[in-house]
Amino acid sequence: MKRAAHALPEALARLEAAQLRRRRTTVEGFADAETRARVRVGGRTLVDFSSNDYLGLARHPQLAAAMGASAKAAGAGSAASHLVTGHGTEHQRLEEELAAFTRRERALLFSTGYMANLAVMSALAGRGERILLDRLSHASLIDGARLAGADLHRYRHADAEAAARALDEDPARTALIGTDGVFSMDGDLAPLAALARAARRADAWLVVDDAHGLGVLGASGRGTLEECAVSGAEVPVLIGTLGKAFGSFGAFVAGEAALIEYLIQKARSYIYTTALPQPVAAATRKALELAQTEDWRRTRLAALVERFRRLALEARLPLGVSRTPIQPIVLGSEAAVLAAQRDLEAEGLWVVAIRPPTVPQGTARLRVTLTAAHSEAQIDQLIEALGRSCARLRATGAV
Repeated sequence: MKRAAHALPEALARLEAAQLRRRRTTVEGFADAETRARVRVGGRTLVDFSSNDYLGLARHPQLAAAMGASAKAAGAGSAASHLVTGHGTEHQRLEEELAAFTRRERALLFSTGYMANLAVMSALAGRGERILLDRLSHASLIDGARLAGADLHRYRHADAEAAARALDEDPARTALIGTDGVFSMDGDLAPLAALARAARRADAWLVVDDAHGLGVLGASGRGTLEECAVSGAEVPVLIGTLGKAFGSFGAFVAGEAALIEYLIQKARSYIYTTALPQPVAAATRKALELAQTEDWRRTRLAALVERFRRLALEARLPLGVSRTPIQPIVLGSEAAVLAAQRDLEAEGLWVVAIRPPTVPQGTARLRVTLTAAHSEAQIDQLIEALGRSCARLRATGAV
């Protein structure tokens, strides 16, 4: 885009006219434990159905206590990169515990999931090679592939046969197949077993970003791989984030020792950035402990997902196929989904409208996310409000 004085205002005006301009909302505070899953926005207290805090750990007092104790001992910041003087005891312990949790030889901490995905894609593929990605893979996987300079091919969503056909076109040049474990806007699962077979046949890496599966899915919360009965050997590169089910911040890559050592040597988004603050790592260690010892959180979350889906189907809402805490209500147009968000906010419910380019054109939606902190009454309230909003939109021809 040219730097002419009128270029940016005009571009913003076009986004506004297309109802695609994003706006931040300032969360002014959080309600106490007596009124769960509530946020204060614009002076009002709303039930939050847009958080990724799936296990309800983000504001757990034990996480805050662990963070505070670590801050007193280690300070607020790491002050350097991991490879200089920024790698502390809490980082080391967390990496060891994440490796044990994921049943891998080693794990490597990153400041964000975006940086972890950039690191993996750019380190494991290069110019002249091919990367295959699910069409609905997270933006960071796509950007990582572009950063690598490899030829990027995006196969049809959750279609392992399409991935295999693309792989067979040029198996020698295909360095890796990448996918989300749970897709962040649809809530459905990748066909991991079939993708693993295809990757193994071509001797390509299979990279799974399980940001929305770890801590939530599987008998012990070990994510999409456990849910799909796929082994670590079949998925050699596992990426996870810590700011969703684990309620803190950061990300990690887990795999064989040689993979982690290679990333330490080659991953620019690891080498050239300040390490995550140790207090954040300390809080994450406590969250990881609670996620494993308090399995009632996953049980409760699964029950709430089942309740929401049953009531939504009874109410004839335009529900997706997800069986995870991500429950999309696809309304199609930007105008309709923004109107629905306003309707719900008026009834005390915070559900954010998701529009292109985050989702494909014509699939604008409300992205409902459920957490273990919600109550049954809040689920019921949401269903009733969604029913009224959808009925009004149908009556006006908006959907």
